[in-house]
Order: sequence, then structure tokens, then C-alpha cells
Amino acid sequence: MMNILAFLIGLLSLVIVIPAQIPFLGALNWFALPLIVVGVVIGQLSSSNSGRNFCLVVGLIAAVRLMLGGGIF
Repeated sequence: MMNILAFLIGLLSLVIVIPAQIPFLGALNWFALPLIVVGVVIGQLSSSNSGRNFCLVVGLIAAVRLMLGGGIF
């Protein structure tokens, strides 16, 4: 159950991260990162790893985009 919840949180954060890849919308990643952290924590409590790993991949995409944009763009 926790794995499904982590996966759903990952999907919600992915919906936020995808538009944040457009120039000048990179600040949306700052809203997605706390949600991703919650998904990783919930996924860690699960016996399966897929939800946690999905959240980690989405977090990696958001973090790389923030680094490329200097934290804002």
C-alpha cells in the first residue's frame, strides 16, 4: 500500500516537473522537491522499492534542471 502511495506521489510530482523543463518555469521544481522527498520517505517504509526508485528518478530530473538553471530558471 505504501509503495502505491509513493508511486502516486511520484506521478503527481512528475506532473509538476515536466512543465518545469520549459525555460523560465524552472522555479516549479522547488515546489516539486518537497513532494518528492515525501514520496521517497513513504517509499522507504514500503517493502517494495519501485515507488521509492521512481521518486528518486523524478527528483534527479528536478535537481539536474535546477542546477542547469542556476536554481531559478
